[in-house]
Amino acid sequence: MPSFHMNISYNWLKELIDIELSPEDVAKELTRVGLAVEGIHEHKDDFVLDIDLTSNRPDCLSHLGVARELSVSTGKAIFVDRRSLDRLPDAPFPSLLAVDVVKIEDSDLCYRFTARIIRGVKIGPSPQWLVDRLEAMGERSINNVADITNYVMLELGQPMHAFDLDKLAENRIFVRRAANGENMTTLDEVELELDDSMLMICDAEKPVAVGGVMGGLDSRITDTTKNILLEVAYFDRASIRQTSRKLGLVTEASYRFERGVDIENLKRASDRATQLIVELAGGQAGEFIDVYPNRQEVKEVESADIAVATKRLSSLDVPIEECLRTLSALGITPKLESDGSTVASHTFTAPPWRHDIAIEEDLVEEVARHAGYESIAEELPPAFGAGEYQPSEERKKRIRKGLRDVGFDEAIGYSFIDTKHDGVIQEVPELLDGSLEGAFVELRDSVIEGAVRMRPTLIPGLLDAVRHNMNFQRKDLKLFEMGKVFAADGERGLPKERELFAIALTGGELNENRSMPVRGLDLFDAKGAVEMALGAVGVGELKFATADVKHLRRGQAASISVGEKQIGYLGRLNEEIAANYKFKQPVFVAEIDLQAVLEEEPTAIRYKPLPKFPAVVRDVSFVVDRSTAFASIKHGALHSGVELLRGVNFVDVFEGKGLGENERSLTLRFTYRSDERTLIEDEVTNAHEKMLETLASNLGVRQRN
Repeated sequence: MPSFHMNISYNWLKELIDIELSPEDVAKELTRVGLAVEGIHEHKDDFVLDIDLTSNRPDCLSHLGVARELSVSTGKAIFVDRRSLDRLPDAPFPSLLAVDVVKIEDSDLCYRFTARIIRGVKIGPSPQWLVDRLEAMGERSINNVADITNYVMLELGQPMHAFDLDKLAENRIFVRRAANGENMTTLDEVELELDDSMLMICDAEKPVAVGGVMGGLDSRITDTTKNILLEVAYFDRASIRQTSRKLGLVTEASYRFERGVDIENLKRASDRATQLIVELAGGQAGEFIDVYPNRQEVKEVESADIAVATKRLSSLDVPIEECLRTLSALGITPKLESDGSTVASHTFTAPPWRHDIAIEEDLVEEVARHAGYESIAEELPPAFGAGEYQPSEERKKRIRKGLRDVGFDEAIGYSFIDTKHDGVIQEVPELLDGSLEGAFVELRDSVIEGAVRMRPTLIPGLLDAVRHNMNFQRKDLKLFEMGKVFAADGERGLPKERELFAIALTGGELNENRSMPVRGLDLFDAKGAVEMALGAVGVGELKFATADVKHLRRGQAASISVGEKQIGYLGRLNEEIAANYKFKQPVFVAEIDLQAVLEEEPTAIRYKPLPKFPAVVRDVSFVVDRSTAFASIKHGALHSGVELLRGVNFVDVFEGKGLGENERSLTLRFTYRSDERTLIEDEVTNAHEKMLETLASNLGVRQRN
């Protein structure tokens, strides 16, 4: 799972929770509960802990979140929850008039927006303690107001932005989608071109910030700023992620918003920042506007008995009282039963800052990591039923064995890939529904940074494996993968799943205990591997036909069919994709709808004795059009009605002198045999001539002189 490094100040933590642990003990405790501390370094009179956070824990991207974890372990209360903020001036703002200051036009992208007006501030440098604390976190000091917004974000986990109120046209805020082609200049003086998928914070005339990502240059705080509007908001996570990717802007704010912040923390964060601004920049706190059009449902998780579930899933024997204490300290509260008790509660309420709590297993994980993963015994989980192979498993085992026998290694790739692969690789037939606007399946929370697409093809994963091996000087490769791919299904709502089989070959053919390849791998090695693998599960004759395939080189690409059903593609990777991966040698790939193959009845294996009588072979060179394939000539010959013809094999191909520009010469070998007697010359000649006449009549091929 991808991670993010968060710096945490030891002294700052001690202001939030009364701990007597040393910095080293704090690091050990945090690492024990899953927040891996990778290092500790001194900064003046402080110690800074470098925490490696996984992407599913945005609640710990703040000192409050880390203090909450320590609170569970130490049993100490968190001060911030009962800290008495200086009383802010009571300036109620009628909800009916709120739209005169803040209007949310697209509430599907902005769930809540708060604005605090602070008048008469004096912009200047921050006090040294604030500068030191930000520097310890890796942040540079800008001015007192900007520093306070960063400080509160690092303390409470809520990004915020301060606007120069006097630079906002009509002193108003509109939260809306951008118009296509609309422009805005960011704080770092980059000109952006916007589109209507992006949420903007605007004044009455123009955009002044990219919602949840970065503020604009025109409304920034400067030395002349007197009045400010402090924005603290909650934005749709998927929208922030999409906008950030499109604009190439990844900021501290966007990182937190796209993973999820606490929608109920907005007022506290605004009050905390307001208090510090009034204290350090002067001024007077004015109106507070809270527009909350899209209230979130409280997430409830069912567990019949959390202690039993913890024992069943982790082997840890944790008393029910300790389970409830741990969950409650983390903000996961048990629902009161009719008798007022929580001990027998079956329902738990997830706090708004924990977007990763959804099922019973998530509750068990929270209990288990605080009880101690190190306490989990090394034993097999109990089995409550006999397992069995699915009907297709034996056939898939035969494919794996066959490929391993000819030198292939099995690769296992991620089920999620980057959206940059969209439209680059051609999917197997009938996977995607072209009538759907969103044919792909997108993750709301990416497990790997940027990989938000559930894979519709196995090819990108195999190509990544090829590149990885080449980076380690392994250039002679044969890889295969069997796995599921995903596509949107408009009828059911749930994603469509198909099991595919793919191969990738490059470099040369290696013999055992030999370091040098005996020859280079080519398209026919890939074709042979596919035929061998599918032949191992009783698939009948495969048909290969020339095709134009998006990701394959023209002229070295083919469709693969069983009977009349097309099941996949095979060929050489095209130059553009090869260049993107920096491949300097040909790479051959194939991808097949394995599920469709396994749904077919296997062809019965029929045995016959070795021939008793000798065969007669005739080699013939044909002049054919470049579009005429060997497979069509073979099919025509074997279906020409000549009973004695037992086989047709490719010998050679020639292009050049003596042939037309659109012609080539194919040399084929025809095998004749009888099961009853030794053939005489006249019989073979008559059969051979009949077959040649049929080919000339049906396919227009002629013998080369």
